[in-house]
Amino acid sequence: MISKKKKVYPIREELREYLINYGREQELTVNYDDLLRFQTAIPLYDKDGNDTLWSTVIYSETEMMEIYEAMRKLYALLKARGNEKLMRHLYIERIDVCEYGNTVPFRVKIVNKYNENYDYFYIKRADASRVYGLELENILSPNKVTYLVHQHTLVEEHIPGIPGEVFIKKHLNAPYINEVRLAKEFVKFNERCFVRLLGDMHCNNFVIEITPDFDDTIYRIRAIDFDQQSYEKHKRVYLPQFFKENNPIIQLGMKIMTPETTLQYQKEEHYAILYRMNDQRYQLKDLMDVMIEDEIAPYENVVQLRYELYEHYQEPEFLNAQTMGEIVKVSLKRLVKEY
Repeated sequence: MISKKKKVYPIREELREYLINYGREQELTVNYDDLLRFQTAIPLYDKDGNDTLWSTVIYSETEMMEIYEAMRKLYALLKARGNEKLMRHLYIERIDVCEYGNTVPFRVKIVNKYNENYDYFYIKRADASRVYGLELENILSPNKVTYLVHQHTLVEEHIPGIPGEVFIKKHLNAPYINEVRLAKEFVKFNERCFVRLLGDMHCNNFVIEITPDFDDTIYRIRAIDFDQQSYEKHKRVYLPQFFKENNPIIQLGMKIMTPETTLQYQKEEHYAILYRMNDQRYQLKDLMDVMIEDEIAPYENVVQLRYELYEHYQEPEFLNAQTMGEIVKVSLKRLVKEY
C-alpha cells in the first residue's frame, strides 16, 4: 500500500512566503546539516532492553558544547519566542537519530535540572509534504502543533501521548478502558484523515491521549507523522481503518457500535471540520492557493487517486484535479456541498 521510499519535496518560494506570513519561518540557531557532524552513533534501547530504532549520536567535545548550547536556544525559540531567561535551568541530555525515517530525524532530549522533568523536540529535513500536513492538522483538526522552518530545516515540538502500538498491546484490554469512547474517537480520527488526505496512519504513526473527565475518560488520537500528506495514489492509504496494525481497535468498534452510531460520529466530525474551515477560512484559502500549484507527489499518483475518489464519492470534479492540492481542495469543497 505504501511506497517504499518517498521523495522529499523542497519548499518552494510560494510556500515559503505563506510560512513567513503566518510566523512559521524564522532564523534558527542551528540547522539540520550541523547535526550530521557526529563522530559515532550508539543504538538506544528502552528500559525493557528492546531496540528503539533510534541511536544516540556522539560529537567531539568542542562540537558538543556548541551544538548543545544552540539546541537550548532553539528550544527557547520554539517554546518561548526566544526568551532564554525562562530556559537557563534546562540542559541537553542527549541527541538521537532515526536513520530509517524518511527524513532521518534527530530527537533532542532537554531536561530541567531542578526537578528532572524533561521534554523532546525534533529536527528534520524540511519536506513540503510534511509542512502541508502540519498546516492542515492545525487548521482542520482539534489539535495544534508548534513548529518552525528555516531554509531546509524543520523543527517540531514533541506530541505527547501513548504510542498507538503500545496502547494496543498494554492498555486496550484493560478493565478501565471506556470502549465506546475509544471506538468513537477512532471513527472521528478516520474521518479527519480521509477528508484532508493524510495517509499511513497505522498505530506506529499516532499517539493516544487519555484525559480524565469528571465522570469518565476522554480519548484523543493524534497523528505524529505527516510525511504522507497527499502523496500515495490509493484511497485506502488515507483510511486508518484499512491498516492491519489497527485491527484490534477496529474489531473493538465493530463489536460495540452499530452502523447508525458509526454514521452519527462520522457526521459529527464532518460538522466539526466544517466549523474549523469556516473559523480559519482566510488562512485555509491562502494555504490551498499555494498547495494546488505545488508538486508534492508523482503525477501518476494524482491520476490514480483522483479516479478512486471519483468512484468513491461519484463526484466528477475530482477527475479535473491536476495536483494533490487540487484533490484536497475538491475533498473539502465536497464536504461543504454535502452539508
